[in-house]
Amino acid sequence: MITATRSPQPESELAGNTSVVESDEIELVSQDNAAELLNRVPGVYVHSNDGQEHLTSIRSPVLTGGAGQGSFLYLEDGIRLRAAGWGNVNGLFDAQFETAERIEVVRGPGSALYGSNAVHGLINVITPDPSFVAKRTLSFETGGHRDKGTADVTGAITDNTAYRASVALLEDESFREQASVGQQKATVSLLHESGADTFKFLISGQNLNQETAGFIRGFEAYRQSDIARSNPNPEAFRDAWSLRTSLRWDREISPAMTLSVTPFARVNDMEFLRHFVPDQSLEETGHWSAGALTSLYVDLEGGHSIVAGLDLEYTNGYLKETQSRPTFGTFTQGIHYDFEATQTVVAPYVHAEWQVAPKTRVTTGVRFDWTRYDYDNRTASNTVGRFQRAADRTDDFFNVTPKLGIVHEVTEGTEVYANISRAARAPQVTDLYRLQRNQVVGDIDSETLDSYEVGARTQVGPVSASLAGFYAEKDNFFFRDADGFNVTDGETSHRGIEFDGTADLPLGFDLGVSGTYAVHQYEFDRPITSAAQQTEAIRSGTDVDSAPRWTGNARLGWEFMDRARAELEYVFVDEYFVDAANINEYDGHNVLNLRARVDVTENVQVTGRIMNIGNVEFAERADFAFRSFRYFPGEPRTAYIGTSVSF
Repeated sequence: MITATRSPQPESELAGNTSVVESDEIELVSQDNAAELLNRVPGVYVHSNDGQEHLTSIRSPVLTGGAGQGSFLYLEDGIRLRAAGWGNVNGLFDAQFETAERIEVVRGPGSALYGSNAVHGLINVITPDPSFVAKRTLSFETGGHRDKGTADVTGAITDNTAYRASVALLEDESFREQASVGQQKATVSLLHESGADTFKFLISGQNLNQETAGFIRGFEAYRQSDIARSNPNPEAFRDAWSLRTSLRWDREISPAMTLSVTPFARVNDMEFLRHFVPDQSLEETGHWSAGALTSLYVDLEGGHSIVAGLDLEYTNGYLKETQSRPTFGTFTQGIHYDFEATQTVVAPYVHAEWQVAPKTRVTTGVRFDWTRYDYDNRTASNTVGRFQRAADRTDDFFNVTPKLGIVHEVTEGTEVYANISRAARAPQVTDLYRLQRNQVVGDIDSETLDSYEVGARTQVGPVSASLAGFYAEKDNFFFRDADGFNVTDGETSHRGIEFDGTADLPLGFDLGVSGTYAVHQYEFDRPITSAAQQTEAIRSGTDVDSAPRWTGNARLGWEFMDRARAELEYVFVDEYFVDAANINEYDGHNVLNLRARVDVTENVQVTGRIMNIGNVEFAERADFAFRSFRYFPGEPRTAYIGTSVSF
């Protein structure tokens, strides 16, 4: 069952794709970074940087800056982890993957129920419901330089009220010098059922204290172990915390009609050193939000259904950027930016599914997103060096995103589908107000993406498989060029094929494969004035950097008498360009991982992992900037052992 419309729905009825990572797989993978789990999904390629930092691609290049913040929608139980205009490129570290019930990934634009940020795709972390059957589970894993553990407790309070509390802890001393991570996550939920009403209360949060290791520099520096373990930026850090709460109320008005109302609130704060830019400025940012998601689900005669609703959100946030280094060039010492901004979002939508024939279902939908920013500059309204601070202002954006899809059952267990949709995102606050000199204030439009997809999925005996092809065009792509200036009118194209399949084999073996072939290209020209940065000149028809054409993942598993499981994982990343002019590239990599679990008793489990079995020298992220190759090195071979106890 998939929750693309915030309500469970059979996958066979979807006129699009959704990949699901179930709790058994989450537990076996025992991910140290979101990339390890999500890169098993076709169409997804997440760069693991250092510690809990990451950069995401879903049917896209790996995106950074405002594009990385605003092009992917990260959800917890269907609610944004962060406000639409206040994203974080590392936003997945807020989510508690460790104890999730499942993770749903939609590649490409989301349904009409999801608005700004669901441009290239969305990731929804589903928390487990409280159980009326008491159960307690503790787990611990250690190895190399890393210790981590989880605790989960659930049970009944009354005949119609149950609770669940879960905690995930991580202490990582890193394989790199003067780097470490300490992170704590917690989730508490209550489930109350009373006649036609169901309530789920959720409060969740995390605290991150990270001493960050920066890029290593030099061509293929990751191949030299002493350099790979070094940390050129021991002063770098990231401290962040977040807290979220929601209350979902579902009222069954009639057997054919259900009302769902979910008020929510969130608050977060973050401080980090921007070690990846020349000025290495300090950024302090945070925001709080309050809002509500409303949906009315109506089942009509003939198998038709309609979902209509209104989403509301108000956010108040701030950002301050300060350079402590002495002035050099156009990078000036002191305050670069210091502003507050509020954001108001009002978004009505309707999503309808029509059973036009016994085996054919058509999906239609449209969403209207109105976004207003009220910006308050708290420093001088002028330009200092390359940094332009706009005067107080208000900016409004209105986006309409229609959806149309069809799914047809060819035979029992086999469906084909097609869809066309538009996605859009209002600019991030950093797009709007972290301006560069020579920019025209307010000269920015919403980013839009028009997507076309066809696909098929089948289940035949022990084999299940899916295949999807897509094409998309994006306008008003916002990014910062190599001259250090913001570009507001970029155009890119995206096309590819994704496949996913599993098969049960003889003797207890099973096989899972997923892969993607995709081409992401610039569709505009952008010359660079700096003679030293000509590798970043953009020409129409060249590949977007950080976009391997092939990525793949294969898993060979073995089950023994329902008491043990072992899995050998193969991770493949093709070569890719690391600059916009397609001059320099990273060769890609092939990595093997081994994971296993054994049920010693009904309540005791032992687990083990060997990551990077071949001790391959590779880069988690490769880049070319400021006339130099730079990398986040992959971790060398590391072994872990753990245990889990339930009672």
